[in-house]
Amino acid sequence: MYHVLSVLVENKPGVLSRVTGLISRRGFNIESLSVGPTEDPTMSRVTAIVVADDVAYEQITKQLHKLISVHKITDLTNDNAIDRELVLYKVNASPERRSEIIEIANIFRAKIVDVGRNSLTIEATGDGPKLKGLEDLLRAYGIKETVRTGTIAMSRSSKE
Repeated sequence: MYHVLSVLVENKPGVLSRVTGLISRRGFNIESLSVGPTEDPTMSRVTAIVVADDVAYEQITKQLHKLISVHKITDLTNDNAIDRELVLYKVNASPERRSEIIEIANIFRAKIVDVGRNSLTIEATGDGPKLKGLEDLLRAYGIKETVRTGTIAMSRSSKE
């Protein structure tokens, strides 16, 4: 099962290595990893998607809590989270087919960020299924290159 793990850590050298090392030493693969500073420059947020059963996931979180540099761990696996990813697609685009590709990008609220002689580079953000849908449509034109960030996630605001 996929688990979305948000870990608030000290923004210091070596912290990311300790967090990811702890997970990988236990034989779990990190499917997606994203790290960046928070509103507090002394802290960073690590967002990792880990494939593990519930028992193993609980073991991982207990071990992470033992690290001194870890301040807070949040499980964002449930539906009360917003998750996004950024992807860049470089697509074959002959001049006569460009308008079709641009229309597909517009439907997915994606942006054309570079135009080459025979290619377009498209920037898109969204959740996994949205990006997969866009990729499936672009594949018919020939995707030259894909670059994808890790997933970032945040809990939703309470509606109280």
